[in-house]
Amino acid sequence: MSAVTTDVSTLVRQEIALAKAEAKESAAHAGKGAGMLGGAGVAGHFVLLFLSIALWWGLGNATGYGWSALVVAAVWAVVAAVLAVVGRGELQKTKGLPQTQQSLQKIPNAVKGHEEANR
Repeated sequence: MSAVTTDVSTLVRQEIALAKAEAKESAAHAGKGAGMLGGAGVAGHFVLLFLSIALWWGLGNATGYGWSALVVAAVWAVVAAVLAVVGRGELQKTKGLPQTQQSLQKIPNAVKGHEEANR
C-alpha cells in the first residue's frame, strides 16, 4: 500500500509540473497575440482619426492637405492589418494543456492496474 501511495504522489507531482509548463507556454502565446491585437486596435483608431481629419480637411479646402492625411491614414491601415494578422496567428498557436489532458486520461487505467489499455 505504501508503494501505491508513493507512486500516486509522484504521479500527481509530475502532472502538476507538466500542467505548469504547458500553462506557461500557452500564456506566452496568448499574451503576445493579445498585445498585437491591442496594437491593431490602436492602429485602427488612428485610421478612423486620420480618415475623419482627411475627409474634413479635404472637403473644407479641396486642395492638397486632404490627400496628405489620406496617405497617413493608409499607412496606419496597413499597420493595423499586419498587427491583426500576426496577432491572430499567435492566438491560434495557443493549444491549452494537451499533454496534461492526455496523461490525465491514463490515470484511471493505471490505478486499476490496467496500464496496457493506455497503449
